[in-house]
Amino acid sequence: MKLITWNTQWCQGLDGVVSPERIVAEARAMADFDLLCLQEVAVHFPALTGSSAPDQVARLRELLPDHEIHFGAAVQERGPDGRWRQFGNLVASRLPVLQAQHHALPWPADPGAEGTGVRSMPRMCTVVTVLAPFAPRPRPLRVMTTHLEYYSPLQRGAQIQALHALHESACARALCPPWVDAQSTGPFQAKPHTQSALLCGDFNLPPGAPEHWLIQQPLDDARMPALHDLWPVVHGDRPHDPTFLVHERAWGPEPVACDFVFASGDLLPRVRRIEVSGGSRASDHQPVLVELDERVAD
Repeated sequence: MKLITWNTQWCQGLDGVVSPERIVAEARAMADFDLLCLQEVAVHFPALTGSSAPDQVARLRELLPDHEIHFGAAVQERGPDGRWRQFGNLVASRLPVLQAQHHALPWPADPGAEGTGVRSMPRMCTVVTVLAPFAPRPRPLRVMTTHLEYYSPLQRGAQIQALHALHESACARALCPPWVDAQSTGPFQAKPHTQSALLCGDFNLPPGAPEHWLIQQPLDDARMPALHDLWPVVHGDRPHDPTFLVHERAWGPEPVACDFVFASGDLLPRVRRIEVSGGSRASDHQPVLVELDERVAD
């Protein structure tokens, strides 16, 4: 099973060209992906998308006919032209989707050092539960994708805590699911609760940052699997390959890794590889590929 995560910068390459087609083509060249998790996807933001594909969600749906598309808007507001503008995360799944959820992340006020307010915007996490083709039988897998605040460490820290809490809450419900009437076919019907999870996206923090450590902390109940950064699981002490500032330095002096994939501990025996496509110039970030072995028995 293959997953690619990529901050697409509204599908704008380093050449200034906005092209969802190029994003999909380069992702396909990287792997025959089952799951494509994209951050910074825009709808009707003319300053970002231009006029060629103003609704990037619709265009990606056309480009990925074999995948089911789930888009979560962190920003959703009416523009001066009266149209709704959206900006957020997208999950495209070739695997059967059992449930989709969109969680707003904390956006606390941050006055900053000068008390004038730190530049920021709303952030969210899209969670899609798929039926993963794992041996000995398919089972639910939570796929979470997010894009955390860049400018405000205070907000980013609150968002990391919220993500940790989201995972812990989902694990707790898997251990103790809500009571369900066997005859119910309404919104109280049984849900696909699972402790198994992948969390990916642009976290806007480097390896070794306190927040990077926090998201991997053990959960309160020892029966619930914590999240683990998959890079050291596969590569040991080798430094993370950079995923940002690789080909240009507009936002900093040196390349850094800030796009990660975390997995719940029960999935670690399945992890076969994680790699970064360092040559891509289709965005200001590099795509990250993770492959899990479907044949490993639980």
